Amino acid sequence: MMMTRHFIDVGQGTETRRMHFRKAGSGPALLMLHQSPRSSKEFETLMRQWGEHFTCIAMDIPGFGQSEAVPDGDIGAFADATIGFLDALGIEKCAAYGFHSGGMILVTALKRHPERFSTLAIGGYAVWTEEEKDLFGEQYLPPFHPQPYGEHLQWLWNRILEQSWFFPWFAADKDHRLSVAHDDPEVVDVIAREMLEAGDSYRAGYGAVLNAPRDLPASDAEVPPCLISAYDGDPLQTHFDRLGTLPKGWATQKVKTPAEHQSVSLEHLLKSETPTIEAITEADEEGVCPIEAAGFDGLIHWKGNRQSGLLRLHAPGFDLNSVDHGQSLAIDLPGHGLSDDWQGEAPTDWADWLSVLNAVADALGTSDITYAVPPAGDVDQLYPDLSPDRFGCHLNKAWQIVRARHMFRPWYEANVAHAIDFDAADIAPDKLAKDHLALLNARAAKAYHTALLGRQI
Repeated sequence: MMMTRHFIDVGQGTETRRMHFRKAGSGPALLMLHQSPRSSKEFETLMRQWGEHFTCIAMDIPGFGQSEAVPDGDIGAFADATIGFLDALGIEKCAAYGFHSGGMILVTALKRHPERFSTLAIGGYAVWTEEEKDLFGEQYLPPFHPQPYGEHLQWLWNRILEQSWFFPWFAADKDHRLSVAHDDPEVVDVIAREMLEAGDSYRAGYGAVLNAPRDLPASDAEVPPCLISAYDGDPLQTHFDRLGTLPKGWATQKVKTPAEHQSVSLEHLLKSETPTIEAITEADEEGVCPIEAAGFDGLIHWKGNRQSGLLRLHAPGFDLNSVDHGQSLAIDLPGHGLSDDWQGEAPTDWADWLSVLNAVADALGTSDITYAVPPAGDVDQLYPDLSPDRFGCHLNKAWQIVRARHMFRPWYEANVAHAIDFDAADIAPDKLAKDHLALLNARAAKAYHTALLGRQI
C-alpha cells in the first residue's frame, strides 16, 4: 500500500504553523497521533494495515518530526492544534487513534470538540499521582541542547535505550523495571533520530502530558464512544484503576500484547460510521512527490518555488537545508534527508541517478538543474559506515566528522597540511546538530558521490 507524505500550513489566530503528516489507504478518515518523543513514522506499518479500512492520516504532533512547535506547552494547546490541523485539511468529522501522549491529546480534543469525532481508540491514558509527579520533576525532561563535542549524544542513546528497561527511564532500580526490555540498536536509533529532530522542543509535548490533570469527559457527558486499552508491560495499564467513572460508551480493556491492543482498537474503530474525506490541501512551498525511475520507487522531499524552473542539488552527505535555493527549488536527493532511499543498494552509475533527477525535474516542472561540488578526498574514507551499533558509537562518529570537515579538507586528514580557514559560527553546536542529522540520514552519500565522479569523467 502506498504511503504518501505531505506538508500543510495550519492557521490559528494570527499564527501559521507548518505541519507534516503521512497518509495511506482509502475510505473514512482516521486521524492518528503518536507518542512522545516519536513522530508519525511510528505508525507506518500500522497505517498500511489499517489503510484497508480507513484513509489513515498520521500527523507529526507540533514540535516533533517535521511539524513546527506550539509556543504553549499546555495539553489544551496541543488539542487545539489538532483541531486546527483538521480544519486545515477540511475534515469536519473523523475517527481517531492515539498512543500514550497522542491518546491523551485526542481525549482532550474530543472533550472540547465532541462533534469532530465519530469514535476514539487509544493506547493507555495516564492519571499521575502527586508522588509520581514529584518523582518525574525535572529529571524526566531535562533540557536537550547540542554540545560542542557531542556530549549530548551519549546521554541520548542511553536515555532511549533504557526507557524500555525502566519507568521512569532514570529510575534504574528493581522497583521500576519493565517487562518489555530490549537492546535492539535499529529500534533505538530510529527513536534517537526522532529525538534529534525534535530537539529541546520535546519537553513541551512530553511535558504537556506529564503535567496534564485527569481530563476525561464527565460520566454524564454526551460524547462519542472510546476504547482505552493497554497491553501487559505497558506502565499505563495500571492506571485503569485511576480513571474513575467513564462516560456511556467508554470502556477499558487489558490485553496481553501490542498486537492484541492494535486488534481490539481496530475492531472498536470499525463499529462507528465515519465520513469519507475529500481531497486534501497542501502547502505551496514544500511537499513530497512520488517518483518512479531507474530502480527508485519512492518519495522525494522538495522545498521552494515551483515556478522558478531551476532545481539546485545539495552535495553528497548533506540535505536541502544546506542549499541557498532562494527563489528556486531544492530537494533531498534519494537516500538523503527526508526523501526515501533506493529500494535496493544505491547505484553508483550516473545514468541511474540522472534518470531519477530528470523524473523529479519533470514532476516539479523545472527545466534546469545545478549540482553542488562534492567534497575532495577518497570516497571510502569520506563516508565511513554509520550503521547503528549496540552502544550508539555511530552518533559520535558522525558528530566528529561534521565538526572536522569545517577545519580540514578532507576531514580525515587532520593535520596542518590540510587545514582550512573556517568561521567559528560554523561549528556552533546548533549548526553542527543540523549537519549531524543530515549526515546520519545520508544513507546513499557514498553511492551518489561515486556516481558524480562518473558524471565528471
